[in-house]
Amino acid sequence: MSPRSSRAALAALLACTVFSQTGLNLARPLISYRAIALGGDGFAIGLITAAYAVLSLTVALPLGRYTDRTGRTGAVLLAGAALLAAAPVLLALSTSLVLVGAAAAALGFGHIVFMVGAQGYVARASGDSTLDRHFGLFTAAVAAGQMFGPLGSGLVLGGATGPELLRPATTAAFVAAGCAAAALPAAVWLSRARTAAAPERRDAPSAFTMIRSRGMVAGLFVSLALLSAVDLLTAYLPLIAEERAIPPSVVGLLLALRSAASILSRLSLGALAARWSRRALVTTSAAGAGLALAVVAAPGTGALVMGFALVAGGFLLGIGQPLTMTAVVKSVPGHARGAALALRLWANRLGQVAMPSAAGLVAGALGATGALWLATGVLAAAAASTRATPGEQS
Repeated sequence: MSPRSSRAALAALLACTVFSQTGLNLARPLISYRAIALGGDGFAIGLITAAYAVLSLTVALPLGRYTDRTGRTGAVLLAGAALLAAAPVLLALSTSLVLVGAAAAALGFGHIVFMVGAQGYVARASGDSTLDRHFGLFTAAVAAGQMFGPLGSGLVLGGATGPELLRPATTAAFVAAGCAAAALPAAVWLSRARTAAAPERRDAPSAFTMIRSRGMVAGLFVSLALLSAVDLLTAYLPLIAEERAIPPSVVGLLLALRSAASILSRLSLGALAARWSRRALVTTSAAGAGLALAVVAAPGTGALVMGFALVAGGFLLGIGQPLTMTAVVKSVPGHARGAALALRLWANRLGQVAMPSAAGLVAGALGATGALWLATGVLAAAAASTRATPGEQS
């Protein structure tokens, strides 16, 4: 692939990512709001949030190995984009909590397929010297979708509450489907393009072997903790806001501020990595994000203070994810990059099943803020795990 073609492919990938992730993140808060409109409580929302991740546990590693073996990262990406366009339609038609859970599972399945393809595309088309930069740009595009999506859902939902949310949530779900569908032309083009590196016809190491690589466990745990924190914030901030009389439009703005801060940190990643070690950055990311969530969860915290906390927390949350991508890629041979990234996604999904389930129990006992206190504790443990692991791989 020529330099010009490489730049075109990167631009297409970023555009595809922004559109698909906007659709995804417009739909994800709707899962909670639709569940609320149908009478769901904190426990039900915890189970539905877990359903978002459960199918992914069975497909992440096989998909990663498939992309390593065939090099068809673009085709996998296209399949994921198509699923992300279809799942919000199911959400819009959901008339029970069971169907909302099914829609959440379909949305999560599409997300994992897209991410395996997209991350594999970046890893295969990038040299070692450009991995941090390209993963930073890719995750910035993801964060852009995480910013635009909640803003869109907040605008459509307006000030509706309780059962009144059902009709605008249906409209917003169809808007989400349209946003994700806008990614399909770029996804089709990427599925036909060739990446710079041809696949090596060698089997990737086993998952057990990859896990034993230096720093891999810490990297997986930090990635899991950071992603789960974002998920719990997305799922439970609407409930916390309801308890504090904060309307959905403000919730959308708060989530968008968090994502905007993550975009800024990811675009600044090259400069940050040049000044501080990867381990120092990842440790600060986890510890600082945990502190920010504690401020949001603290009793009596209003929308203004939440906004400042989420800007700071969003900046720190944005740092860790792309660095863990680089860490896991560099810990395995070149022919196993897709499998290593898939292992990271698998660990993330495991956390997305376990954490919301635990958060549902905690929220049932302590209220919606209990879910964020749980995330705070896990982030603190993740920060400690990086400090206990020597070397830059953590």
